[in-house]
Amino acid sequence: MTRTSIRVPVGTHKRRPKGWMLLARALTALATVTILLGTMYLVSLARDLPDTSSLAAAPTGTAMTFLDRHGRVIARRGDSSGTTISADALPHHLVDAVLAVEDRRFYHHFGIDLIGTTRAALANLRAGRVVQGGSTITQQLAKNLFLTPDRTFRRKAQEMMLAFWLETRFTKDEILALYLNRVYFGAGAWGAENASRRYFGRGPHELDIGEAALLAGLLKAPSRYSPASDTTRAAVRATVVLDLMLATGRITEEERLAAASAPIRVSRGSSSPGAGWFADFAASEARTLLALHAPSWEGDVVVRTTLDIEVQRAADSALTRGLADPDIARGAANGAIIALDAAGAVAAMSGGTDYARSPFNRATSARRQPGSAFKPFIYASAFEAGWSPADLMIDEPVSYGSWSPANWENRYEGEMTLERAFARSSNSIAVQLAEATGRAYTLRLARRLGIESPMENTHSLSLGAYEVTPLELARAYVPFMNGGRAVETHAVIRLETPSGEVLWARETGPGPIVLADRVVREMDQLFAATVRYGTGRSAAVQGREVRGKTGTTNGFRDAWFAGWADGLVTVVWTGNDSNASTDAGSGGTGPARIFASMLAAAPVIAMPDDMPAAPATDPDRLARLLSALEDENLVSTAYEESPPPAPPASEPAEDPIAGLLTRLPRD
Repeated sequence: MTRTSIRVPVGTHKRRPKGWMLLARALTALATVTILLGTMYLVSLARDLPDTSSLAAAPTGTAMTFLDRHGRVIARRGDSSGTTISADALPHHLVDAVLAVEDRRFYHHFGIDLIGTTRAALANLRAGRVVQGGSTITQQLAKNLFLTPDRTFRRKAQEMMLAFWLETRFTKDEILALYLNRVYFGAGAWGAENASRRYFGRGPHELDIGEAALLAGLLKAPSRYSPASDTTRAAVRATVVLDLMLATGRITEEERLAAASAPIRVSRGSSSPGAGWFADFAASEARTLLALHAPSWEGDVVVRTTLDIEVQRAADSALTRGLADPDIARGAANGAIIALDAAGAVAAMSGGTDYARSPFNRATSARRQPGSAFKPFIYASAFEAGWSPADLMIDEPVSYGSWSPANWENRYEGEMTLERAFARSSNSIAVQLAEATGRAYTLRLARRLGIESPMENTHSLSLGAYEVTPLELARAYVPFMNGGRAVETHAVIRLETPSGEVLWARETGPGPIVLADRVVREMDQLFAATVRYGTGRSAAVQGREVRGKTGTTNGFRDAWFAGWADGLVTVVWTGNDSNASTDAGSGGTGPARIFASMLAAAPVIAMPDDMPAAPATDPDRLARLLSALEDENLVSTAYEESPPPAPPASEPAEDPIAGLLTRLPRD
């Protein structure tokens, strides 16, 4: 058999591609897919970007300047109309300070600082957590204008896209002006113009180097570094900014030393640190009144309020010192004070001990059980039914079905008068009296005097097992002081234009009578006995006729003193936001002593006959009012070690509605 061989021509066989060619093809394919996916992702990001067509130079609105009842400046809230910085008139010192601390390469990047971002990323990797940020001023502006503060990759990517857009849409100076007009500087001040006037009483173009450094230092953490809450920490932060200004060549060593050694006059912006809670409360009332009675007004407003600066200072000092004293606080970390005059006007309001760290207003919003501070409504109801302070009842264990209220430490004194039972805060007699006269009558009387919180007609009602706010309780106590007339609590007396034109004024007049004269006199006898020989002895102040009632709830969670002297009803509450028990803190140990401390320092508040007279129209009036804020503090920027701040207080948890109690209030 003959074999035929087939010869394949040279060069016609298929060669395998080399390894580098395969790698190149793979990388090309990967790059193509990555570009496609990246493009799709960017398109999805772009579709979700917020509308930028409404971007304006800065928000304007109504700024409110608050005066106390004697015409002294308390605080300022909101943005003044027309207070903006233009791109062609940037404040030189402030710009240097802001760029040194926030974005030193601002004029040399395209919205994203690659050097700064890389440096921050490496620092974060080394630390294993976020310790540095690489955002430029343009990125911060994009976030402040259009985005949420969420720390997500998607939000960061959108921030970068918007930064690119801003850089193509505006000049560098315009971006800087937008930023300075929008950023928050603490103490309610948005924008550099408002912040400069808030802290220094003049515009940002008039600031010296030290003042500009202090203002720029607020941007990192406005509440933490605000001189309104911590002057030492603000001074330390200002020296850091001065060092950065020197390092970046924006000031000389001589200028840094001069600025660091010169004291800076800074206004706290209020008569007392605690006035922030009152200013918030009054601002809400003022906005409502303005909308109802002067809806067409669009300018700034001067709000004359009911606050008395001296009473506010006394309240803040008494509460702060009381809670700092372990013997008084007894494990209570928080507290509140509310003081009302005979017309229901708020003379002082302390919603805690540090407004900057915890602006939650415990005086108006913390709902807590009043305990024995509720007993006056039981006794007043009984006196309306014909009982008297001299009537006798037996202080002994009692039961109603499965419910057995007990006195503190199961102590019983046998037969006693109602006056002594009230003064000694007998739970047994209070319950017996409520059952004998009818709980429904007690409930209706409490409503009539001003208690508005939900209450149920149960046995435990008579021992204050339902929640009220300190403001609510104070309002209900006022008729016991003012001759039996109901009041509406209020913080605003009059709204005026900056020149003095009256936009709205409160009408004065006595409230309706809700307690008969006889009942008022008999209750006054009981309140006096409580302070003279009962559970409220610690509230006595030499030379003052003090009346009041203590209150302590189950587990020593809440302690109260509610009383009055010289025309001022004051309610003091101490406890913990978490509703945790205190160390046997009772109304007679802590709140009564805080009340006495405040009363000893506060002036006498008389029932107002008329509102303060309206001022004559004066175009320069507002400027003179604000100038009164200048000389309240001296802050030196000289470096000084400052301890780290305490963590912010969390918003208090709501207390559960109490049911039928097996162990009841201690006093």
